[in-house]
Amino acid sequence: MSPQITRLDNGLQIVTDHMAAVDTVTLGVWVDVGTRHEPAPLNGVAHLLEHMAFKGTKRRDARAIAESIENVGGHLNAYTSRENTAYYAKVLAPDVPLAVDILADILQHSTFDPVELDRERTVILQEIGQALDTPDDVIFDNFQACAYPDQAMGRPVLGESEIIRTVPRQAIADYMAGHYSADRMIVSAAGKIDHDHLVGLAAAAFDSLPARASRDVEAASYRGGDRREEKDLEQVHIVLGFPAVTHADPDYHAASAFSALLGGGMSSRLFQEIREKRGLVYSVYSFLSAYDDTGIFGIYAGTGEDEVAELLPVLCDELLRSLESVTEAEVARARAQLKAGLLMGLESTSARAEHHANYLSIFGRGFETAEIVAQIDAVTRESVTAMARRILTAPPSFTALGPIGRIESYDRIVSRLHA
Repeated sequence: MSPQITRLDNGLQIVTDHMAAVDTVTLGVWVDVGTRHEPAPLNGVAHLLEHMAFKGTKRRDARAIAESIENVGGHLNAYTSRENTAYYAKVLAPDVPLAVDILADILQHSTFDPVELDRERTVILQEIGQALDTPDDVIFDNFQACAYPDQAMGRPVLGESEIIRTVPRQAIADYMAGHYSADRMIVSAAGKIDHDHLVGLAAAAFDSLPARASRDVEAASYRGGDRREEKDLEQVHIVLGFPAVTHADPDYHAASAFSALLGGGMSSRLFQEIREKRGLVYSVYSFLSAYDDTGIFGIYAGTGEDEVAELLPVLCDELLRSLESVTEAEVARARAQLKAGLLMGLESTSARAEHHANYLSIFGRGFETAEIVAQIDAVTRESVTAMARRILTAPPSFTALGPIGRIESYDRIVSRLHA
């Protein structure tokens, strides 16, 4: 069944996907605001706001919010990314009205109690500390800052500790008032859901949203470069990346296929050559991150201090080899992986709700599974090779963390890639 979409008079959009075979519903609100919408002095405020939304409203304190949903066996959660913030609940179908009421309450009537705020500052500082103790997290934040230096797209989602310690309560409230408007929100639900019923519930519950808010956002500007951090670790963590495609680029699926065949699984080129044949790493993979106006393609690897000197030449050789030798079989396998990942994921109500919200936000229309499958099926060896050339001829971003003394220079890496 195709998703059903309604736009209310205030601009709020509701999208539903009825799944007759389940008895549950995942229902959430996706807000078109994230880390890239923060001014530098408030880095981390979007994530802090996400936490504070659960810490009390005019009708419920933090405990009542948690108990209200868990009393019926449901659960609430949220996340903040660079471009959006999501608040969602999973409940049994009869409890959809309760989920709508709670979500509408926390997104319109949060009080930002000062005592709760001070407590949550400490929680987020612990979260930042945990991330700083996790090299995988640090290297990707460093990579983002290297690719997009001195701009919102390059700043960490969790924010800076000093900002979290000192950001005023009023700044959080003002950020919500200035960005959480009806025209920047999508209510998305998947499962045993009736569209018209949800539209009625949402129209009644989301009655206090500002109709419009500023959509000003700093344009992303990929620059690339070199960023290395010496740290006493057992492994060297590296990320090598390049500018790639946006969500809406017509060659997005070709880029995804290139990432899959290069480093998307145990049969991928990087895994076979670097781990299986040479034993240089435990973990190596490629990734594609697409945004509204930019995108990034990269390769992560974790290796030993002695092995890193061999790893980088092999990695660069594999990237260059991919410009000339992609096979029909590899592309067919990549297409199969992309389709399987999509279709298997859509067996989940949570994945469906998120897919519909993101697709509606990006393209302004409903997500049709058959359409996406057809676009993946249209990927060819020629389109993948063209995408590889488009990506790998751009200036790279290189980041390293750990015992980095044996890593060759950035200029040497660049010269290898442009051999």
